[in-house]
Amino acid sequence: MKTAHTFIDSIQEGYAAKGAVITLGKGKFNNEIYPDAAVQIPLKTLNRHGLIAGATGTGKTKTLQIVCEQLSNHGIPSLVMDVKGDLSGLARPGDANSTHTIERMQKLEMPYEATGFPVELLSLSDEKGVKLRATVTEFGPILFSKILGLNETQESIISVLFKFCDDHALPLIDLDDIKKVLTYVKDDEEGKEKFKKDYGSVSTASVGAILRKIVALEQQGAAKFFGEPSFDVNDLLRTKDGKGVINIVRLVDIQDKPALFSTFMLSLLAEVYSQFPEAGDLEKPKLCLFIDEAHLVFQNASKSLLEQIDTVVKLIRSKGIGVFFITQIPGDVPDSVLSQLGLKIQHALRGFTAKDRKEIKKAVENYPITEFYEADQVITQLGIGEAFITALNEKGIPTPLVYTHLVAPQSRMDVLTTQEIEEEIRNSVMVTKYSMDINRESAYEILSKKIEQAVNETPNKTTTSPRRNVKEETFVEKMSKNTMVRQLGRTAMREITRGVLGVLGVKRRY
Repeated sequence: MKTAHTFIDSIQEGYAAKGAVITLGKGKFNNEIYPDAAVQIPLKTLNRHGLIAGATGTGKTKTLQIVCEQLSNHGIPSLVMDVKGDLSGLARPGDANSTHTIERMQKLEMPYEATGFPVELLSLSDEKGVKLRATVTEFGPILFSKILGLNETQESIISVLFKFCDDHALPLIDLDDIKKVLTYVKDDEEGKEKFKKDYGSVSTASVGAILRKIVALEQQGAAKFFGEPSFDVNDLLRTKDGKGVINIVRLVDIQDKPALFSTFMLSLLAEVYSQFPEAGDLEKPKLCLFIDEAHLVFQNASKSLLEQIDTVVKLIRSKGIGVFFITQIPGDVPDSVLSQLGLKIQHALRGFTAKDRKEIKKAVENYPITEFYEADQVITQLGIGEAFITALNEKGIPTPLVYTHLVAPQSRMDVLTTQEIEEEIRNSVMVTKYSMDINRESAYEILSKKIEQAVNETPNKTTTSPRRNVKEETFVEKMSKNTMVRQLGRTAMREITRGVLGVLGVKRRY
């Protein structure tokens, strides 16, 4: 018989844990909130990944905020994609005098402490914060082809081109480097001959098309992202005063550039996987990654790329990393990935159309069967700050599906002001570390010198002058004087790991 007593017993038994937990809220049944029915998620299961889904305006962002806060309280750092620009408030305390907050926490019979959390603001573009950069080589041929939207033939050319650069010690750092290599194998007689000898000939038309797409990518501002120093993912693991740092990537100004966002995320997953050692089953995760607007990652992805994403998500948990996708409907995430997500937080879905009702049915089919709710009906009636939740217990068994009245965020449920952002930037040691611009010798300089030497030997040939002031010294001599040798040493060590793993088609860098 479905009574309040049996409901409370079911939740207490299903969500019991011996180790540390995060508390998301309390169970609700027959329109009553039961403070004794705590919905607790064991920390040791959070490397089994998760999903936060729901229609626009149902509270996904606030739920994301709650999870990041509680992870931080347990010393677990996180990386959050802030596509809508409303997560910076994590750095400041919430409003302890808010009538809504007080009422919510009283219903849950839980204390409320307004507090801010240590945050680091990061940026892929002109937004203020730590500059995130990566080299073209770090992206690898598959991801680089994806961001350009290349067809199969063009993608094969890029793959062979990366191999050519690999074999001939031509570092691909920025977009000028890969444009120079493409021009070299297309127009330069020596370059064409050298490429054709070992790798076969390439279509001039295809190379021209690739070059045009790179120029179009530059016009989207991507040139600022490719370069050095590349971001060290180990810097995501910082704590401050015992709390995990919440790293917020500010993406407000690249909402119209989904290719750059999605490819960055996939590259980041590959980098985290290649850098972090095997950890096994930990009592709590090392790091949690939250990917907002997850459909941008999977939209128009090829079958082979989806398979690789599936593999990385499956294997990365052994590194102590949890990956959480935030999106409107569970169907935005491929079934192969969805099946790997242990924690599911489902906010309201709207059944206005036949397609909507189909998505509701699909969502409900992913939950454990419950005797306490008509899930397909209740899911359309969930209020703001309410959600269906199911997770994994410490034994890896799915917990009961529970209609949950969520806790209120401890931090500000609004954005930081311009002055507050400036203060965060001034106090950041990471901003200083990554504000430098390293311009070491790479494919552009090497090929420019080669072409210049060929011209000097054959005076009647002409060529364009190089873009940079290339000194007449060898690569080794130049590197021995470079003040950034520590950065390059780190890059080399990371490359050894990548070369072994071959994750997402990423080749070794130089």
